[in-house]
Amino acid sequence: MEQERGETGAQADWLTKAESIRLQDYYYDLPDERIAHYPLEIRDQSKLLVYQNGTINHQVFTDLPAQLPADTLLVFNDTRVIPARAYFQKETGAVIEILLLHPEMPTRVINDAMLVRNECVWECMIGNKKRWKSADTLKTTVLVNAEPVTLEVSYAEYEQNHVHLKWGGGLTFLEIVQALGEIPLPPYLNRDTEEGDKQSYQTVYANHDGAVAAPTAGLHFTENVFKELARRGISRSFLTLHVGAGTFLPIKVNSVTAHRMHSEQIVFSRELIEALRNAAGPVVPVGTTSMRSLESLYWFGVKLFRNETTEFRIEKLYPYPFEESELPTAVESLAAIAAFMDVNNYSYITGETEIFIFPGYRFRICKGLITNFHQPGSTLILLVAALVGDAWKQIYQEAFDKGYRFLSYGDSSLLWSAAQY
Repeated sequence: MEQERGETGAQADWLTKAESIRLQDYYYDLPDERIAHYPLEIRDQSKLLVYQNGTINHQVFTDLPAQLPADTLLVFNDTRVIPARAYFQKETGAVIEILLLHPEMPTRVINDAMLVRNECVWECMIGNKKRWKSADTLKTTVLVNAEPVTLEVSYAEYEQNHVHLKWGGGLTFLEIVQALGEIPLPPYLNRDTEEGDKQSYQTVYANHDGAVAAPTAGLHFTENVFKELARRGISRSFLTLHVGAGTFLPIKVNSVTAHRMHSEQIVFSRELIEALRNAAGPVVPVGTTSMRSLESLYWFGVKLFRNETTEFRIEKLYPYPFEESELPTAVESLAAIAAFMDVNNYSYITGETEIFIFPGYRFRICKGLITNFHQPGSTLILLVAALVGDAWKQIYQEAFDKGYRFLSYGDSSLLWSAAQY
């Protein structure tokens, strides 16, 4: 029988606390010259700021393995960035830009959508839309395996920016995208994509195509770093969150809880679930996407544990109005997920999350975070503040004073939770 969430004073109080968050308290001055517009030549030579128990020390990223307890489980996001931005020129000369956001038909599962043949429908971000009328069909020719292929695009649903793409030759959509598109760099880099970005804006462990932005905390890892992690007995596991363009959306409302969080697709294997269940030490996600995924996984287990639903969808504020006594432990949540997978003979599960992590959130699985330095007033700054408290200001000021490079191609940090578990 489905359990209902009661209305208590403590539960009602969470919204008052959340609405007291002032966005201006999460801004800092970031001049353009401190943004890393290009990556370092050698990935693992970036700076590494380590924060723990109020203390900051400075390292090089190759020192990361020595900064982790030997029983740490690192969790990586193995999504691969696709060339999701394409340009089409009309006969009038107008150029229409299309940025793929999310598949709609014949499947919404991104991994499967990349293998669709002949036609599909995607939600897109459309540049110069006023010049592309609802009845117009755009065409272009691309070379795939040295053979010309014609791609036609038209609106499947004009108001929703759902675009119908059609091509021949029995090719997969991934083959078409790779021949047609370009890697969509973050807008704050304020430059065109260059040939080198095809390699540098991709983690060395990228495995599943579907992201429109890189999980940039992972850009610092190299085979040498992985070898040293293995030598020290530090475990690693992988999940997949296909990063969407919404990760760059600024908060534009006074009340942060009113911010519209983007929904992203996540995939977890049974191997990862077991790695988490058997973890002897701290679980440390590589990047905010991995952290949001792991915390969302816990809340899916909560829904199963409480018999609420078997649908894996975590709404942005779902975690907040609970009493602690209502919630299972992380161990119990993961056990509920494992049982659910066993009953259904699932080797992996796919879900959607729009979880919003801001100060006041209690982390259930993650004890630390490897991450870059984020935009002022962003949802990611709020996530960092949820983890380390007001120390985020000290951390960012120290990084600024020590000449760290900021944002996607910038330097790294290892942050440990301020909370006691």
